[in-house]
Formats: sequence, structure tokens, C-alpha cells
Amino acid sequence: VQLQAYGGGLVQAGGSLRLSCAASGFSSYNFPVAWFRQAPGKEREGISCISSRAGSIVYADSVKGRFTISRDHAKNMVYLQMNSLKPEDTAVYYCATDFELRCAVLATSRWGDYWGQGTLVTVSS
Repeated sequence: VQLQAYGGGLVQAGGSLRLSCAASGFSSYNFPVAWFRQAPGKEREGISCISSRAGSIVYADSVKGRFTISRDHAKNMVYLQMNSLKPEDTAVYYCATDFELRCAVLATSRWGDYWGQGTLVTVSS
């Protein structure tokens, strides 16, 4: 099982980025996939999750209305479209999957059996 997150970069406040998470070794369609982020000096934050078979989607309040999670079943990919970016969105972003826990408990520290390597998003003011 492998996850690879990419698509980060430097963007001005108000801009957009799309992060991609490539899954291999398993069908991401059958398991929840989530995006987390960790800013310097802060705890890791679960920001969005898409459940197996896209039955439900969860967003943290900090990104609701600005970020959109989606998946491409055929490509085994999960995406995070980030719009209206703010300097406080600056962080390393990770994708993860869990073979037992659901999106509803994304906030638990145990969430995430497998993790991607992280991609840095920097939002300048």
C-alpha cells in the first residue's frame, strides 16, 4: 500500500492549488482517504475526508467552503482543490487512508494506517 501526495507549491493569498494523492497497492475507492496538514509549530489537523464509495465527505471548519475533495476511481486518485487560499493555510499536506476507521472519526489521533510523504503548500500574503 502506497500513497503519494503532490501538487504543493507557492501561491499568493486568494489563489488556488490542486493537490493530488496517488494510491497504489489497494483500491482507494473501497476505503476512506483523508487530507491532513501540519503547519510549523502546530499539531496535525485533519481537514477533509472522502469515505469509501464517496458515500460521505467531511470538511474541517477551517476549510469548509474553500476546499473540495474528490476522487477518480479509474485513476485511483484523490484530489484536494484548494481555493481562496490564506496565509494560515501554509503547511505540509498529507494524504492518508485507514482500513478500519471512518471519516466520521477523522479527528482521532489514531486515524491513518498509511500515509503519503507530504507536499508543502506556502501561501504568501
